[in-house]
Amino acid sequence: MDERRAKGWLVAAAIWLVILAVLALAYRFLVHPRLSGRLQAATSSPSQYQDELVVGIDSFSGYAILRSAAVRDELKARRIRLTFQDDKADYTRRIEALRAGKTQVAVFTLDSFISAGARLGEFPGSIVWVIDETKGGDAMVAYQDAVGSLQALNDPATKLVLTPGSPSEFLARVVLANFNIPNLSAKAFTSADGADAVLTEFRRANRSSKSAFVLWEPYVSRALEEPGAHVLLDSSRVRGYIVDVLVVQRAFLRDKPQTVRALIEAYARAAYALNSQADGLVGLVQADARANATDTLDDHQARKVVQGIHWKNTLENYAHFGLAGGEGRGGLPSLEDMIGNVVEVLVRTGALATDPLSGRHNSLFFDQILAGMKADGFHPGTTWNALPGVESGGRPEEVRSEHELATLTADQWERLQPVGELRAAPIAFQRGSARLGLDGEREIGELARRLQSFPKFYIRVVGLARAEGDAEANRALARDRAQAAAQVLAAQGINIQRIRTEAAVQSTGAEAQAVTFIVGQLPY
Repeated sequence: MDERRAKGWLVAAAIWLVILAVLALAYRFLVHPRLSGRLQAATSSPSQYQDELVVGIDSFSGYAILRSAAVRDELKARRIRLTFQDDKADYTRRIEALRAGKTQVAVFTLDSFISAGARLGEFPGSIVWVIDETKGGDAMVAYQDAVGSLQALNDPATKLVLTPGSPSEFLARVVLANFNIPNLSAKAFTSADGADAVLTEFRRANRSSKSAFVLWEPYVSRALEEPGAHVLLDSSRVRGYIVDVLVVQRAFLRDKPQTVRALIEAYARAAYALNSQADGLVGLVQADARANATDTLDDHQARKVVQGIHWKNTLENYAHFGLAGGEGRGGLPSLEDMIGNVVEVLVRTGALATDPLSGRHNSLFFDQILAGMKADGFHPGTTWNALPGVESGGRPEEVRSEHELATLTADQWERLQPVGELRAAPIAFQRGSARLGLDGEREIGELARRLQSFPKFYIRVVGLARAEGDAEANRALARDRAQAAAQVLAAQGINIQRIRTEAAVQSTGAEAQAVTFIVGQLPY
């Protein structure tokens, strides 16, 4: 009996211990936090912020305006907290954070946004602003003796040394997609961890080997200090490809459009103020590099970085978003067309199997924030709590368009620096004549569309004459075919002063009935 009673007491004690443990846990995790929270709320002040914008970003200098004190301070005055989450250019992590709501805003290059969304299987954000376009900030360099032009890369032994996932890699893909270098493929890509590593490989390279190196400023300038180094192609020679954009999570954009507009207006005002100050952007880039511990830039290097980045203003954004027509567009490509061109490069070079947008390229951007600003007559010189040094109203902005290429003399045409042969399907003519078939016209029209992205190049349209038969008659036919192709290019909007027609002797075979398109440029 005593043993049975002792066991009963032990069971009861154990039950009470369990009950007490449960009560202790309930107090610790349920009651105490609530009481503590009430106490904290009773003894705290209300936040000065009504909203928070967390931005997924990396240390690229093009984002320096977004990180500037001017943007942060204006948003603070509007009771919006702006914070940054540096993911070291991990675009997969960046887009996943956007989808999960851990960030409300993110910056991407167009190609990285499209590629990351394709991998994710969805695009959880929409573009609301075009931040910048690099204009020389990225470049493909080589040693002149080994690789004199892009066409010299057409060798199975060629290596392209670059940083995977970077805008420089995309510049290399632009070359692969648009130039006739079939022996070079994305398999030639050799990975390096950042532009500094690419520069190290460049300096170590055998100067007679077929290699090219793709990097960005200030490393481009440092590479060009090496004897015999030269630029094969840089981003100043292309348009609408290497573009940075501001992306907002779609749900946040739907629910809080006024907060998004506040961010865009603050950014536009800061950019306007910095452009109004002598060396404002140079000083900002230097300070931003120090703050992000990326590099120490002297004045010369900072100026090269600024020269290589074309920060977009408000009017240029209206043009890109299709909100300005006619002369107001200044010849700038629409964002919809830029997205289409980027997708085309990614698909042509095997980075994507198919277009993840199925042709609905307008689904990646939202124009209503900018449309509202335009309707309200927004000007970035107007003040919000007075940006220092900027008067209300200020000077007008302008759309900075590409300058038309100058007309060349015959001697200048002969001295053009060769770039490479454009990629195009064989151009079909009716047998024995210079009349283009429908397929030939379509292909030249497609080529003209792609040439809009290369506004700094002159084009030699070369008709290829047969080697056998009547040499003069063959050469005349080749000239006529070159002129017929040139006329189609001109009809599709390519300025005739950019085009020269020629005839050249070609070996026998089907290729003798074709024309080729070779681009050249004035020296850098």
